[in-house]
This record gives sequence, structure tokens and C-alpha cells, in this order.
Amino acid sequence: MSLTNQTKNQHLMWRAGFGPAVEQLGDLSKYSPKQFYKALVKASDKKPEYINVADDYLQGLYMGIEEVGRQQQRKELSTDEKKMVQQKNREGVRNLNIFWLHEMVNSSAQLREKMAFFWHGHFACRNLNIFFQQGLLDVIRKNALGNFGTLLKEVSKNAAMLNFLNNQQNRKDHPNENFAREVMELFTLGRGNYTENDVKEGARAFTGWSSTLKGEYIFRKGQHDFGSKTVLGKTGNFDGGDILDILLEKKETAKFITQKLYKFLVNEQVDPEKTEWLADRFYKNKYDIAKLLEDIFTSDWFYEEKNIGAKIKSPVELLTGIQRMLPMKFERDEVLLLIQRSLGQLLFYPPNVAGWPGGKNWIDSSTLMMRMRITQMLDDKDEFNIKPKDDDDQMMGRKDNNEDPKAGAINSMGRLNKPIQVAIDWRLYTKHYESVPRELLLTNVTGILLQAKSRVNPELIKQFSDQTGRENFIKTATLQIMSTPEYQLC
Repeated sequence: MSLTNQTKNQHLMWRAGFGPAVEQLGDLSKYSPKQFYKALVKASDKKPEYINVADDYLQGLYMGIEEVGRQQQRKELSTDEKKMVQQKNREGVRNLNIFWLHEMVNSSAQLREKMAFFWHGHFACRNLNIFFQQGLLDVIRKNALGNFGTLLKEVSKNAAMLNFLNNQQNRKDHPNENFAREVMELFTLGRGNYTENDVKEGARAFTGWSSTLKGEYIFRKGQHDFGSKTVLGKTGNFDGGDILDILLEKKETAKFITQKLYKFLVNEQVDPEKTEWLADRFYKNKYDIAKLLEDIFTSDWFYEEKNIGAKIKSPVELLTGIQRMLPMKFERDEVLLLIQRSLGQLLFYPPNVAGWPGGKNWIDSSTLMMRMRITQMLDDKDEFNIKPKDDDDQMMGRKDNNEDPKAGAINSMGRLNKPIQVAIDWRLYTKHYESVPRELLLTNVTGILLQAKSRVNPELIKQFSDQTGRENFIKTATLQIMSTPEYQLC
């Protein structure tokens, strides 16, 4: 059966972005997927602006400490100041989450934000210094569609990552292997493509890579091991930059990244033949991310039925996709954090260094029920009375509120035992259906909202929808369809 442009373009929008926006509904059937993809690329051309949510208190404090540092004195913070700094950093990371989520919903640069979201999981990092996190997000958003080698090098010199992976403690004669190990295992080659000795020797090369208090990269010469090292069969007086080049020279790196991207953009079930072909071209194109994406999104096989509606939406994709289709304003933006936390994916808080596992891991008995209730909660029909998940992996072994600032930041919101206050702007959405005959409304709504074939009897949807008027029917049927298991797929 040949698929319509609408089905293909919806598929493209879910994978190369966060689902179609209500403004795009009229265009889905007008253009071919190739034309649609071209427009997506063009919309993501511009360089993203730096997101700065750090508050004035922190900015002033850090500038003051740097100034004192230049005068060769040490400024010690008082206990109250330390507490204040911790609180302001927590608020900063929370605001960064909400700001970026708004970008995912509203930005026309969907391809860039979707790829930034992918790299945010690939280069998983938890750091409660707002300046460090802003810097890392900026590096990822700027290079999301650029060159993987450049992205890798910039992330590796980023303060958030250097601190998260303990490279501040990596000194000659006392090498710390964390950073070198994760660079090989998670960022480039993948497990099984390097030896323990490669990690040991690689760690020596990264000695002295550090950052200033404000988050700028600094090379501490006195801490660097200038001796000869042997990594992946090559010997020399290597530094960290040389090691990254050696890793990029290995075809295994192109293969590892391609397979991971295939799972994220195409299908959890990797097709070895397709990924082999893609990885080969990625390597020959010197790690050009945009070219790799073009190879995927303009191929015929990407639009095969087996790839459509085959992926479980991550919590962020689910939450963002709903807001793109039904523009809404929350009375309290913190609700967005609580929903992310309850569903198991809070931006800037990956469960561990490997990031979110994805796939079927998103669904368990509690998260599935919660996912299917979201739209009812948004429409005041249901109360948000779920206590956020507190699994220890999320807390990275630190369940104590005092120790884990995330626990403090989010538990302070307590339970929201009342409806979420949100105003949905239905105008564009209901207008889209104005020329659709009443008897075809449900089929039309279902066709736009679902990527997978619905197993729910249409009569059941009708039964639970308000049939007192055309608009009421469109609104309530939409919320009912968004509450079905099939809406969890894209």
C-alpha cells in the first residue's frame, strides 16, 4: 500500500523534530517529504542564541571571585553564601530546563533542537553549576548539525563534562581514568573496541585538562604527563587532542554513532546493512552530521511502513508533541518539571553517564498510566496527584535531599493535588477541520494524531466524547485519542 504525503511528513516531523505543529497541518499533504525535509534544514540554518538564565547574584559573585583570584588571593565563601549559591544554581538549572523545553515546542529550528536533544543524551552530563550547564548546552546546540569531530572536541573541553567525569583530579603520576574511559566507551568507539591499557594510557594524555571557576577551559601544564603513550596501536607524546583524533580515525567510531542515531531516528531494531552503508558514508564525509541526516531522511527506506509508529516516544517527545499540536499556557511552568520527573526523563538529569536507555524502558505500569492521563489532566478532568518517581538510579545513589539538589529542587514542589492550571488555545486546531464532513471527523483527527494503527474501537472514542456540538466533539475526541496507547508511539 503506498503511503500518503501526509503520513510520510508526519513521520518525518516526529523523527526530525518533535511532531507536527498545528500551524503545519495544512502543509502535510501539500508537499513531498523531500521538499518538507529541505524546509526543515533551511529553518535550522541560523546559529542558535546562547541561552543565559543565570541570575544576577551568581553572575556578580563569580565575577567577584575571579577578580580576587587575579589578585592572587583566595576568597572563601561563608556558609550562608554557599547555601545561596547552591540554591541559585538549582533554580538556574530548573529555569534552563523550562527555557529549552519551550524552544523545542516553539522553535522553527526543529531539526537542530531534535539533534541537540539526541546529543544531550549521548553526552550525558549532570552538573549543578548553571554556567557549566549553559556552556555545554550551547556547544551541543551550535554543533548539533555540524561536524561530529568538532562537537566531540568542544564537549571534551567543556567544564561541565570535565568536572562530571572527574578530569579535574586527573594529574600526572595520579591519573584518573573516568574521563578517558567514557570518551572511548560512550562517546566514540563503544564497548569492546579498546583495551584497559588504552584507557590507562589515554588518561595520561588528558592530564591537566581543566576549567576555571567561570567554566572556561584551561590547560594546567604542571599537571600534564608529557611522557610517551601508546593508544590503539599508536605511540607518541600524545595530549588529549591527539587521543580524540586517534579515536576519530577509527571506523568503529563512525559505526557506533551511526547505529545509535539509527535507533533514535529510524527504528530500535537496527538494520545492519543500512547502518553499514550509512557509517561508511559518515566516515568518508569526515563526520558531517548534516550529510548523515540527509542520507537517512531522504531515503525511501526511512518511509517504509515498518519504521512508522515503531518507536515509543520519550517523555520529552511526548510532552513537547502535545504542546506543538495544542498550544497551551501553564499557570506554573514547574508542572513541566514534575511531569518529566514522573515519566522518568528530566532534562539535565540523566540517570547515569550512559544517558537514558530509551525504547521499552520508558514504559512500566506506573509511567504508562501516567502518560495516558496527561491530556485529561491538562483539560482539568483529572488531578495531578502522583508522587514523582524516586528510583535510586535517577538519584545516582544519593537519595538524601540534602545531598541531591535535584531531590530538594523538585520535592519542594510536593504533590500537586489539584488540577494543572493550563489554558489550551484550540482556535487553529479546530479551524483545520472546518471543511471536514461530520461523519469523517473522527477518521481525520485519528489520522493526524496517530502514527500507529489504532486498536481502539472508534465507537468507544465517540462514546466518551462530547457530541453536543462540532467543536466540542473535535476537542474531546482529540483528548481521548491522545489518551490511547497508540499515541505513545511515533
